[in-house]
Amino acid sequence: MTTTTHEWVDDQATFEAVLEELSKVDRYAIDTEFHRERTYFPALALVQIAWDDRIVLIDPLAVDVVAMTGLFASEVEAVFHAAQQDLDVLTHAVGAVPTRFFDTQIAGGFLGYGTPSLVSLLSAELGVTPAKGDRLTDWLRRPLTEAQRSYAASDVAHLLEVRERLVSRLDDRGRLGWVAEACDELAARNSVRSEPEQAWLRLKDVRSLKPRGRAVAQEVAAWRERRAMALDIPVRQVLPDLAVLGVSQRQPRDERDLTQARGVDGRHTKGVVATELLAAVERGLNNEPPQAPSGGDELGRDLRPAVALVSAWVSQMARDEAIDTALLATRADLVTLLSGDPESRLASGWRAELLGDGIRALVEGRSALTFDRSGGLRLVPIDAVG
Repeated sequence: MTTTTHEWVDDQATFEAVLEELSKVDRYAIDTEFHRERTYFPALALVQIAWDDRIVLIDPLAVDVVAMTGLFASEVEAVFHAAQQDLDVLTHAVGAVPTRFFDTQIAGGFLGYGTPSLVSLLSAELGVTPAKGDRLTDWLRRPLTEAQRSYAASDVAHLLEVRERLVSRLDDRGRLGWVAEACDELAARNSVRSEPEQAWLRLKDVRSLKPRGRAVAQEVAAWRERRAMALDIPVRQVLPDLAVLGVSQRQPRDERDLTQARGVDGRHTKGVVATELLAAVERGLNNEPPQAPSGGDELGRDLRPAVALVSAWVSQMARDEAIDTALLATRADLVTLLSGDPESRLASGWRAELLGDGIRALVEGRSALTFDRSGGLRLVPIDAVG
């Protein structure tokens, strides 16, 4: 295996010297390794950074990564690939994320790549095939092997170069602003932390609950979330989803009744857990039931067929424009637009410019879809159909 040259940083003075040097460059590539299988919060295990001709691997188990706050607040651009999880882990570990960042996966999505992996992007743009690594490796182990370190370094070794390739092509197509907008959307999603009171909405089959059951589910799921945070363990180890639904349906008033709820076992029917769980049930029974979660079909019957019709045209537009369909418009985007929500992503910006007139023409019956001779869909005025 080819070794990717890098430096290992595990003392605070060297780490801060690296940060000082980074504050003087235009941009740097960054990636993280972390685990979250056994914890509530992601455990940061490694930070990889590349700039100029240097790659450093920073050991967050040995240095205080909060020192990165100043760099993140600066105008120096951070270059990620598939930034969502990196932003999540950095938010928890550092307490901040880069003010300016560029996501090569998002950028690739505007150039016909779909949702590209780093390997596929490097191969297509640079002809580079990174060394394969062990996807299930233990990044919290110390010392890391040379193979682990080299594999981690390879994740950032070519990011700046591939960014330059993508930026050049995006600039030619007038899409750099679109990428910036999509990165801003990603940053905005990351900044909105889910409140424990909203945790019940993530439960499968929660729509089957009656109003009083929804109120109990909201309180029990919120209690579960807070306890998982306090103990830093996965929520399923506090109480599995099946038990949350079972308790919400049965609404037990005492420990004996609690044992009859589906999904509940001996760990949940005694001691502090049982006391707190029953208290959550009681709070739910005394609360006003929350509204049932929307399932994306809250449109009037007259507009529901429009979702499928518009989705077909959006998929064709994604192919024609070489844009990842998920970046262009999701089903939820279409529903919010058709329901008249002014906050819909399709109501403004580049998406509105690209899709707005066509969607309105379809929904208002001024245009129709027909097959072209190559098997694609084409939007045509109704007069042309007859």
